Amino acid sequence: MSSQPVQGLPLLPGSTFRDPTKTTFHRSQTLGYKNGFAFKKLPTVGIGGNRLYVNQLSQAELDELSNKRPTLTYGEPKQAPPSDFIPAHVAFDKKVLKFDGYFQEDVPISTEEHFRIRQVGIYYYLEDDSMSVMEPIVENSGIPQGKFIKRQRLPKNDRGDHYHWKDLNRGINITIYGKTFRIVDCDRFTQTFLESQGIELNPPERMIFDPYTELRKMPLRMYVTPSDFDQLKQFLAFDKKVLRFYAIWDDTGNMFGENRRFIIHYYLADDTVEVREVHERNDGRDPFPVLIRRQRLPKTFVEKKENFPTCVLEISDQEVLEWFTAKDFAVGKSTTLLGRTFFIYDCDEFTRQFYQDKFGIANFQPVDIKKPPPEEIKQIIPPYNGYGFLEDSLQNCFSLIPQPPRKNVIKMLENDHKILRYAVRMESSNPDDTKRHFVLSYCLATDMISIYEPPVRNSGIIGGKYLGKTRVPKPGSSTDDPVYYEPADLTIGSMVEVFGHRFIIVDADNYVLNYMESNLESFPASVVQSMRAHFAPRQAAMEAVRGLASNEPDPQELAALLEQIQEHMRRHNYLPDSSMQEAFLQQDKDGSGLLNKAEFSALCDHFKIPIDDPIFQKLINTCSHGENQIRYPAFLRAFQC
Repeated sequence: MSSQPVQGLPLLPGSTFRDPTKTTFHRSQTLGYKNGFAFKKLPTVGIGGNRLYVNQLSQAELDELSNKRPTLTYGEPKQAPPSDFIPAHVAFDKKVLKFDGYFQEDVPISTEEHFRIRQVGIYYYLEDDSMSVMEPIVENSGIPQGKFIKRQRLPKNDRGDHYHWKDLNRGINITIYGKTFRIVDCDRFTQTFLESQGIELNPPERMIFDPYTELRKMPLRMYVTPSDFDQLKQFLAFDKKVLRFYAIWDDTGNMFGENRRFIIHYYLADDTVEVREVHERNDGRDPFPVLIRRQRLPKTFVEKKENFPTCVLEISDQEVLEWFTAKDFAVGKSTTLLGRTFFIYDCDEFTRQFYQDKFGIANFQPVDIKKPPPEEIKQIIPPYNGYGFLEDSLQNCFSLIPQPPRKNVIKMLENDHKILRYAVRMESSNPDDTKRHFVLSYCLATDMISIYEPPVRNSGIIGGKYLGKTRVPKPGSSTDDPVYYEPADLTIGSMVEVFGHRFIIVDADNYVLNYMESNLESFPASVVQSMRAHFAPRQAAMEAVRGLASNEPDPQELAALLEQIQEHMRRHNYLPDSSMQEAFLQQDKDGSGLLNKAEFSALCDHFKIPIDDPIFQKLINTCSHGENQIRYPAFLRAFQC
């Protein structure tokens, strides 16, 4: 912390004190901004906040004092008038800096040139710092030339800077819009201007010309050096000696292309090449064995004239610079023959020995061209949408034109018209639904279930078909692995869930038990035993009825009496009820075939049988068993038409 002397005291050791009121000791700012422009100003406050009273003159007063001269000898000098302001567009009008340069351009689709050199002129306009790039027109170049980059301020970098004449020099590279230009020289005015501004110019470089353009200017070689090769010696030494290469032509890039195998023969006797196609069984191609006939194949051509009739004349030695020889073929490399690229993957034993003796090459390892099998893509089956049968809807995922699912014809023929019928009732919280009775039919030929509701008069429910023929899946079955109801699942007391509705089997047809007895291997023992237990009382009752029928009185007397009763009922237009026999069987709880007289009389009154008629009294006496029982099967025979 600097100290300041107290005002009025001499600046002596011990008489300096620090002023506690001073808190700022920084230097005042001498730069300022006005209307967006920076300018320099004189400080008015010193270190510590002290007011400065020196150099408080204005800039005009300082300029006037600087221009004054001593007046003792020459008197008061006169101030020179300021020079006139000349704007840049007037001072540098028509003053242009010109640089010579070039840039290199790649040529990827030409076999005669790999890159191209294009010469340009770079112009810098001093009046507005704009630049333009002009390319001189070259005759028959085939390239639109002239103005390459129009006049504008060219960006120098990504920060928004632009090229200035201070950035230009000889022997440097500049990048404009992604293209790199090499500046090699400039004109005399440009050199004089840059040197006057204190810029040291690099030495000029030699302009590079396009090699392809220069090659076209060279005269064609018109002479042919005679060959000293002895063709007769070659023929005698290598007669019937042929190099054999196994190659493949990959044409999969074109439409309907494929990999085709070929054999390349190189005849050492005359340096000719033959290409033969390898045909496979049932490949669908015509049996043309030779793809390229035996001939000398050109490798490098001379430059052809535009008027050379290639479609009329054959290729001669004057149009070919180099022919294919044995050194151009190698295992593991590609060779282009008449526009087709063949990949050589193997050769025979004679070819390997020839290359080892002639060229010292022994690493002719065959290349495996077998493609790995494509990765098997697992077919994803979409979820079942609930429309139609599952097997039928699944066929849409296997082919564009769905085919109907295959049926077990043998099973359909063996089980034709075989149907298992069950009496079921609906399990529901609604008491009206619990009183409804249904008949469930299981078709053994197609494993389909149908449900029919017998119509009941004045029940308020329309009977008829409740469920059409369909395969019913079990509860918990998934669409990926569906499990359907089978005959083994249908037994007395079991519950069948049909699309959200539950049914309980309470009875079955006699055919169900007979079918189970004849196909015991298809049903569990528990199911067969439960069905037998259900039908046991009914069978015992029927046996008892048959036994009572066998103990009846004289059949002739009974038959005559029954004939009289039936004739009597026809005279009085009495029609028996079809449910009469079922009612008597239900009343016979133990199935003995006997009913007491009270039960018998009640049933006769229910069906309006005139038991007081003498002829019916005679029949009742004939069917009596003991004092209080009646054999009702013999009595019911009178009502069977």
